[in-house]
Amino acid sequence: MSRVAPSSTELTQLTHTIAHRVGRFLERQGLLERDAENSYLSGDGFDDDPMSQVMGCSISYRIAVGPQAGRKVFTLQTLPPTDDESYGGSVGKVSGFSLHAGVSAKAHERRKLERVCRYITRPAVSEKRLTLTPSGNIRYQLKTPYRDGTTHVIFEPLDFIARLAALVPKPRVNLTRFHGVFAPNSKHRALVTPAKRGKKKRCELSSDEEPKTEAEKRASMTWAQRLKRVFNVDIEICSSCGGSMKVIACIEEPLVIKKILDHIEKKEQAERHDSLPPSRAPPVDYQTRLFD
Repeated sequence: MSRVAPSSTELTQLTHTIAHRVGRFLERQGLLERDAENSYLSGDGFDDDPMSQVMGCSISYRIAVGPQAGRKVFTLQTLPPTDDESYGGSVGKVSGFSLHAGVSAKAHERRKLERVCRYITRPAVSEKRLTLTPSGNIRYQLKTPYRDGTTHVIFEPLDFIARLAALVPKPRVNLTRFHGVFAPNSKHRALVTPAKRGKKKRCELSSDEEPKTEAEKRASMTWAQRLKRVFNVDIEICSSCGGSMKVIACIEEPLVIKKILDHIEKKEQAERHDSLPPSRAPPVDYQTRLFD
């Protein structure tokens, strides 16, 4: 069955629903106040955290610190404005919310799916597009020009550091979050994940599968299990005999690690040197017979 890409009207309707639900959630949290005519953010609780102002200026393209705090960031428009649909034809925009659906991948297009995943996990800043101006400011080249022709953004050094600080995640915050059927509380998560991990009803358990206790449900994987899952490196099985191995020590001191690595390197160099016999000349009688 062929599926048609969503139209701009459908994206706008979905974006409106998302904006409405996010607004209701912020209102329940006390971060958004609403009256009959407009909505505005509540200032309560933001003055205590200095990072809130930095993050707010970062997403609104304003200078966060310095004598020009609050002003718009200086931009360079080296291209004429355009109304090309390729800049926003597959984007729904409502009240500052935008939803992009211009990229899609079919089930058999694994390379394209991998490219999309790599694009999602790309770094926040590209060092190749960072340059220093003669006046000492930082110039950042945009990967895709804006519709108004903007191709570069100019930052003062202190404001650039503030924007980098806004990109640093807060402590104890999950960097990867799943939604929909992949969400932790979704009842369908066990049906779509490879490890079949997720919430299961008691009637859905197999005959040989026992329900897990609360401690087992909250137990996270060990670092060795994560290493095997992500990089396919199993350190709990011996590569020579296939027997089971166990961790006897966890060394975290940099100086101790350096000493161990230096010792291993010297030992390997000594073994390579001893494995080859020293070079020597042919016997004397052989040389005599050769030149007679």
